[in-house]
Amino acid sequence: MRVLVIEDDVDAAAFVQNVLTEAGHAVDVQHDGEDGLNQALTSEYDVLVVDRMLPRLNGIEILKSYRGNDGKAPALFLSALGEVDHKVEGFQAGGDDYLPKPYAPDELIARVEALGRRGSSENPVTKLTVGGLEMDLLKRTVTRDEQKIDLQPREFRLLEFLMRNAGQVVTRAMLLEKVWDYHFDPQTNVIDVHVSRLRGKIDKEFDTPLLHTVRGAGYRLTA
Repeated sequence: MRVLVIEDDVDAAAFVQNVLTEAGHAVDVQHDGEDGLNQALTSEYDVLVVDRMLPRLNGIEILKSYRGNDGKAPALFLSALGEVDHKVEGFQAGGDDYLPKPYAPDELIARVEALGRRGSSENPVTKLTVGGLEMDLLKRTVTRDEQKIDLQPREFRLLEFLMRNAGQVVTRAMLLEKVWDYHFDPQTNVIDVHVSRLRGKIDKEFDTPLLHTVRGAGYRLTA
């Protein structure tokens, strides 16, 4: 999932980003209310994680404006303000869940993933299939011809993106944006390394390759 975290405390934002990234999600961070709102409105996210107290626009104002501009992603409020009135205000502004500080990392992950599964669609996709390759997005498992394939979180995200774009050429720029969040230099070989590892796991033991290199363009996953 793609998650936007809007949190002005740099350490707290880094903590949330690290926890969710380790859980296999793509995370962007903004430390300012206005910048956070602009990014939420101009980019597509599965979940927003929003602090209540922020510079320029607070969390309540962000959610009101986001919903007023037809923003659909579910939102989780993070706040040291845990009284019932504050929670009600958050829900009335358009929030979907409320997690008082301090919180356990496992609870943060569980709540974000629950919101992501709920999403804005009445019929969210829970399984992806390409040939005999199947990914269960709820159980976070991958099999090919009923044989289990163990993936690291980054490999899972990479394969998920490739499966969601099955049959299409996926460029390096797309992978850098959607899987690595622009955190790496475009000239790095990190994509090649991860694709090679992924190919070894999903293709090596099978007769028909699914993951193909398109010379000069990128990669294509196709049956």
